[in-house]
Order: sequence, then C-alpha cells, then structure tokens
Amino acid sequence: MSEEKEKNNQTDLEDIFKSGGVRAGSEDHAIHCLSIIGQIEGHYLLGDGQKATKYEHLIPLLVSIEEDPHVEGLLVVLNTMGGDVEAGLALAEMIASMKKPTVSLVLGGGHSIGVPLAVAAKRSFIVPSATMTIHPVRINGLVLGVPQTYRYFHDMQQRIVDFICRNSRAKAEVLEELMMRPDMLSTDVGSIVDGKEAVEYGIIDEVGGLDAALAALRAMK
Repeated sequence: MSEEKEKNNQTDLEDIFKSGGVRAGSEDHAIHCLSIIGQIEGHYLLGDGQKATKYEHLIPLLVSIEEDPHVEGLLVVLNTMGGDVEAGLALAEMIASMKKPTVSLVLGGGHSIGVPLAVAAKRSFIVPSATMTIHPVRINGLVLGVPQTYRYFHDMQQRIVDFICRNSRAKAEVLEELMMRPDMLSTDVGSIVDGKEAVEYGIIDEVGGLDAALAALRAMK
C-alpha cells in the first residue's frame, strides 16, 4: 500500500470516528455517507457506555457537505433509538434545507425523533426488517404539573408532525392516531411499524436497501 493511500485510509477512519461519516467515490465525484446511530445527543452528555450521535459535530459537517463542490450528494444511514428532540429536529431541518441530493436509508431502527430525520432527505428508503417507533413527545427529569408544560409538549409534538407531513406523504391524522395507540407498547402509548407499513402510511418513500438508495442518489445528480 502506498504512503498516500495509507494516509487517506487513516483520514477516513478518523472521519468515521469523529462524525460517523465518510466520503466515497473519486475526488471530483464523491458522495458523503453519514451514519446516525444510537441516541442523538443534545445539550447533555450521555453515559460513556452509550453510543451517541453528537449534533454539534453534525451541524458543521452538514454545512461543509453543502458547500463542498466535490460532494455530489448525501446518503444518511439511520439506526437510531431517538434521543434529544430539539437536537434531532434541528438536524432534520438542516438536511431538509440542503440543495444537494439527499437520500436516507433506515437500517435496524428509525425510532422517535429518528422519524423526522428519515423523512428529511429528498428520497427515503427502509429495509424490510427495520422498524420505526412513533409516540408522543416525552421528557426526562423534573416536570412541572402546570398548563404551560402540557402546552409545550403539545406545541413540540405539533412541530414534529408538521415537519413529517411537509417532507413525506403521511397525513397528520394518521400520525396522530399512530402516536396515541394504547395497545402496542407495554409501558407507553404509540406504534411500532415495519418497513412495509412505513411505506403504506406514507412516512417512507420505498422499501429498499443500499443498492436502491445509491441508485436513487445517482439519479438525482
């Protein structure tokens, strides 16, 4: 292996370690693969034993991808259990506002705030065995039992539903019905849908894997 190639491989490994992303393809015709895994970490650090996607790393990375003339598209691969609602929605808004071609692929799970992240791309895919959990907004820590708290929950949930509807074929009434189902989750309300159901509900565009996602991304160039 040449010294230059070894150096490039080391750079790729460092990029994956820091941001969960890597550039693939030739120097002038590349796509950027970004993985969103584990929990989305917001303003508070998660424990050392938990896998996390740090939003403060991804925000400048998304800006650099949008501005890099050599990057022709973005592939977002998701296997996330959700996490910080505001951080996840902020990342979803950034992806949705990119002019470059964007495709998302849900592998394993695209749960909770992972749903807006999945639909943020211009085209979305999900493998047949993947699942997505749709439930009302939740919060950890101290909660005050006052009307303002419930209004905050309602408004945040409405922003999430509006975002999903703007960026997919899903209807608000369908999403709200899925969120409030009492019979699917043993300790919560909400729904777990598989790949085929996610497409039927209009949340995801198509059932497919890596080959389909890459083909759709190339077709957008």
